[in-house]
Amino acid sequence: MDTIDSLASKLSTYLEPAQVNLVRRAYYYAAEAHDGQTRRSGEPYVTHPLAVAGILQEMHMDHQSLMAAMLHDTIEDTGLTREAIAGQFGEAVANLVDGVSKLNKLNFSTQAEVQAENFQKMALAMAKDIRVILVKLADRLHNMRTLEVLSAEKRRRIAKETIDIYAPIANRLGMNNIRVEFEELSFGMLYPMRAPLIEAAVKRVSGHRKELVTQIEAALVACLKREGLPGRVIGREKHLYSIYQKMKLKKRSFKDITDVFAFRIVTDQVDTCYRVLGAVHNLYKPVPGKFKDLIAIPKVNGYQSLHTTLFGMHGVPIEIQIRTEEMDAMAGNGIAAHWLYKSSDNKPNQSHIRARQWVLDLLEMQKNAGNSLEFIEHVKTDLFPDEIYVFSPKGKIMELPAGSTPVDFAYAVHTDVGNACVACRINRKLAPLSEPLQSGQTVEIIASGTHPNPSWLSFVVTGKARSNIRHFLKNQRRSDAIALGRRLLNKTLSSYGYHLANIPKGRVGGLLEETNFEVLDDLLEDIGLGNRMAFIVARRLIPTDNDGTAAAQETGGDSSLAIRGTEGLLMSFSKCCHPIPGDPIVGYVSAGRGMIVHTENCKNVAEVRHDPKKFVPLRWDPVVQGEFTVELRVEVEHQRGIIATLANTITSTEANIEKMTTSDRDAQFSIVNLTLLVRNRIHLARVMKRVRVIKSVTRVTRVKN
Repeated sequence: MDTIDSLASKLSTYLEPAQVNLVRRAYYYAAEAHDGQTRRSGEPYVTHPLAVAGILQEMHMDHQSLMAAMLHDTIEDTGLTREAIAGQFGEAVANLVDGVSKLNKLNFSTQAEVQAENFQKMALAMAKDIRVILVKLADRLHNMRTLEVLSAEKRRRIAKETIDIYAPIANRLGMNNIRVEFEELSFGMLYPMRAPLIEAAVKRVSGHRKELVTQIEAALVACLKREGLPGRVIGREKHLYSIYQKMKLKKRSFKDITDVFAFRIVTDQVDTCYRVLGAVHNLYKPVPGKFKDLIAIPKVNGYQSLHTTLFGMHGVPIEIQIRTEEMDAMAGNGIAAHWLYKSSDNKPNQSHIRARQWVLDLLEMQKNAGNSLEFIEHVKTDLFPDEIYVFSPKGKIMELPAGSTPVDFAYAVHTDVGNACVACRINRKLAPLSEPLQSGQTVEIIASGTHPNPSWLSFVVTGKARSNIRHFLKNQRRSDAIALGRRLLNKTLSSYGYHLANIPKGRVGGLLEETNFEVLDDLLEDIGLGNRMAFIVARRLIPTDNDGTAAAQETGGDSSLAIRGTEGLLMSFSKCCHPIPGDPIVGYVSAGRGMIVHTENCKNVAEVRHDPKKFVPLRWDPVVQGEFTVELRVEVEHQRGIIATLANTITSTEANIEKMTTSDRDAQFSIVNLTLLVRNRIHLARVMKRVRVIKSVTRVTRVKN
């Protein structure tokens, strides 16, 4: 265990004496604040912040990060405030400490909500200062190293959170060394029986393979020497968790995974990497399709290397990574390399720039998310370990998670492009928006200023796309609800001889105050969503001296509400009776779902027919747009090709078949159930007439209820 003196001695190798003294001062301040507190292991509490600072010292972090590490638990666990820390050590250190501190002043109903709110707070702090996440990762790493003193249940919970969130974040920031340690420690905690079994099996296998590993390593070293290429060859260890993951996900046996020999060749410069690749391909035959150039196209976290697989001696597969010393350091330390290998010009490296962009994307997701649980769901989907690389029409490379679709690509380009996307071309050919993209494809988005489709949520994979679509639909749902609420309220008021425009402002203001709404739109939205009845609101708005019944009789005329079919998300057509233009219709207001349209004789609205709060008379507008679902039942004689004939006949009438199912009625007849899209009753009558004249058809009926 480091003491403050040994830590200060290490810090003096890269920090100014005045900065080292500030870190010392922060240590003594934290020691005083935590005085009397101990860890579960019985050690003084201050040993934890000191150890966290030690981890950051290995990354050569700056003095402010180290001071924040010393003080990171003071706001949470002692009487100190953020203002006190700012007064003693400055705003920058206080912001870092506050960003890492958990929210312990609020009450949450579930552990998931606690986790989500704390992560959201940290993400917002990261946007202001990326060092927040490095202090948090160091804090989590030391906690994981000392987890054995906790109960089994708590160990599992913390390990699960680490492997779900903190290990992928370390991976996203290119910090491979920390990611591997997180995964190995969490694996042991989550699977206390599997981890030792795999570890014992790896040790057994390593003993048998030692001679072959030495031979392959010697052959690779000799090959480099023969070609006059500088470089060192290192045998790569496969980590327990990665072995377990491959066995589980790829459904492969332990023997299949450990049969592969892995080596890394570290050389001096990029040019030499490609020459080394040529040399090893001459030494052993490469496996087709197993070469990746991650130097020309780095991973999203900045990782660079050449990957190839060879058929080695005795046909043994050999995986080789070829990279420069700088790439090797970056692969292990990622964003931390910004501090570890700071150049004299002090410019941020590519990994640091990518990390900043990721944090900005997190911030956009946070703004669009409805709550912290939704935000953390988007973040988890955004932490995909595998990427694909696709090109824009102008040749720009875009990195996306594996399984991404053109819609994900559109949102990665820009939020407005995603919202306005209507079609796409993949490699210059029109393709569905739901088609998963493959590396190397060129994607062109066709935009036309429309809006996102709710069905996109079923296939997009990036958090950015998902959060933007949800955000847009929430806003659209609100505007649809306001419009529907206004129409419902005006329709009810009209039966009393009034309109919202001629209701005195004082009465509207009084009702808003009474119902705790700030603006009229909020009240109208509540009516449109079906949470508040237009009938009751109207009765409260009309002047008290007016006789509602008399007014309703006086107004006369058609008091039904006209619908066009384009009202949006808050007007839906019931699936029990499938109303279409031309059918007599009624509406039923459902809480949270808005207006549901039924046919007038539908038995499902019989119960609410006499309830003026929920029942709304409707009529079709003379101008109705769109296609409407309807169900037909067709009885046919068994005959070869009858289904094809039916389909051709229906499509010739410009109706679309959405679904078709068949069942045998008896030995001679079958029943075909069709779900069609038609414009109105006249269009449906034309379809039924055409189907009836087919020779094998004995009966056609429309299905209702």
